[in-house]
Amino acid sequence: MVTVRSDLDQLAERGQLRRVRGGALAAFRLASEVSYEARSDAQAQEKVLIARAAVGLLAHSDTVLLDVGTTTMAIARELVARTDLNDLTVVTNGLNIAIALEPAIHRVRVVVTGGTLRPLQHSLVDPMAGLMLHRLRASIAFVAANGIHTEHGISTTNMPEADMKQRLLAAAHRRVVVADASKFSQEALVRVCDLNEVDLILTAGDVERTVLAAVREQVEVRVAGAEA
Repeated sequence: MVTVRSDLDQLAERGQLRRVRGGALAAFRLASEVSYEARSDAQAQEKVLIARAAVGLLAHSDTVLLDVGTTTMAIARELVARTDLNDLTVVTNGLNIAIALEPAIHRVRVVVTGGTLRPLQHSLVDPMAGLMLHRLRASIAFVAANGIHTEHGISTTNMPEADMKQRLLAAAHRRVVVADASKFSQEALVRVCDLNEVDLILTAGDVERTVLAAVREQVEVRVAGAEA
């Protein structure tokens, strides 16, 4: 019993659970906003796999809406590498993503939404950013997420970018969420939409089987680099 109590105390100190009278409860922690630079190297291989799968969905002359984020940056880099894809139009609210696409400018028309700059993510948000998206109808949208949860749905860490994600999804025929395995069973501050309001989740990494099965009851999920 002493050993169990000691183990519980250690887990509580790490924030992994909360001690209560007679036992312990799982700790509840919302995903918080971290700068683009601080996240850029995390799950790097998973992001590469997701990016390859995402670009594999595209065809010549597609119009692509590309959200801000480190996973969507991997998609931008894959678009540059895929010299066989031509006459694409990419609309993005990420300044760094637009710059990353510059080497492919002879094949890819890059359109920046405009709007108010959020330096933490190099993102452009309302006012103004949503006006362009309101007038567009694109082939596909790739939207990043901080949380994928069976009850809370798709979520992110702040209101301005949650609004932009909703606008990106609304402007696309095909709505794809791109997020590595670490985002599953996570909740962030602002709900973007329910799972069944998107067409596909592209992920990579080790998603717990029971969690994956529960999410797949609401939306198609493809695990890049692994057998689905």
